[in-house]
Amino acid sequence: MTKQQPTLLVTGGAGFIGSNFIHYYLEKYPDTRLLNIDKLTYAGSTDNVREVETLENYHFIHGDITDEVLVGDIFTDYDITGVIHFAAESHVDRSIKDAKAFVASNVFGTLTLLQAARKDWENKGVLSKRRFHHISTDEVYGSLGETGAFSESTPYDPRNPYSASKASANMFVKSFGHTYGMNVVISSSSNNYGPRQHAEKLIPTVIQKALAGEQIPIYGDGKNVRDWLYVADHCSALDTIYHQGNPLETYNVGGGNEKTNIDMAGEICTILDELVPQYRTIESYKDLITFTTDRKGHDRRYAVDDRKLRNALGWKPTEDFHSGLRKTVEWYVNQWKARPVH
Repeated sequence: MTKQQPTLLVTGGAGFIGSNFIHYYLEKYPDTRLLNIDKLTYAGSTDNVREVETLENYHFIHGDITDEVLVGDIFTDYDITGVIHFAAESHVDRSIKDAKAFVASNVFGTLTLLQAARKDWENKGVLSKRRFHHISTDEVYGSLGETGAFSESTPYDPRNPYSASKASANMFVKSFGHTYGMNVVISSSSNNYGPRQHAEKLIPTVIQKALAGEQIPIYGDGKNVRDWLYVADHCSALDTIYHQGNPLETYNVGGGNEKTNIDMAGEICTILDELVPQYRTIESYKDLITFTTDRKGHDRRYAVDDRKLRNALGWKPTEDFHSGLRKTVEWYVNQWKARPVH
């Protein structure tokens, strides 16, 4: 890839949502020059972008967004026309055990990117024309009761170190828009599901534990509620927001699929009962479900009101929840079957 050609910078593109977005974006916009920087921690893998790594218009940099010299060099060496910023520490349990890495990556890393982009775009006289799109989460809003949904105007009320770091990053992004006139936009999505998700997340955990014949751990009473969004639908929403969203705006992205954790686990087990009965030594994989001590600060319910995105920009999800979940389970089952057996 020629360095001085117009290039889109994607951070954290070897992770779950980032890698799905890169596949989506390069397929939809095959002439795009795309640069992916990822630290390749436990949550990222070059296997997630293996299918695009030979493309001439794709380039990968193994690096840390907190490295000010590296990030500065990227903007010097490449003509970065926009940033889509996924890179983040995102596992709540890990943030509870050690918050420092979350502050470093999610807060300082975001600030490092903002400063480098502002400096480069100011020097080129294009600060208001080039977009910085920050990917956030509905967890910044805190926890809901049995009714209601988070809107873009809901005050931040983070309940764990992860969501606190993301709320802080959001504020830095908005501040650079207000202070310097940067063309920034933020999107906050509900829980994603689909291929390439890290093994520690709920859906991959349920599938892998079930296929291994191990107990499937569910926090507390299992009645914590999440709104589930198929990752490909999220990618199309990000595409819409990046190209059409108004500067300084936040857009919520939801799937409209509220499920308790216990119901989600049960639905996955039902699909597994049908797809891979040969790995089952019990009547149903559901018999492996067990309850464990609840997570500290475990938010009871998330749900987002995404009417702003739907009405103002015309986006809507296209994947039916049940078909999306089945596709997801099938993908993980195929990965399980293809694993090396020692």
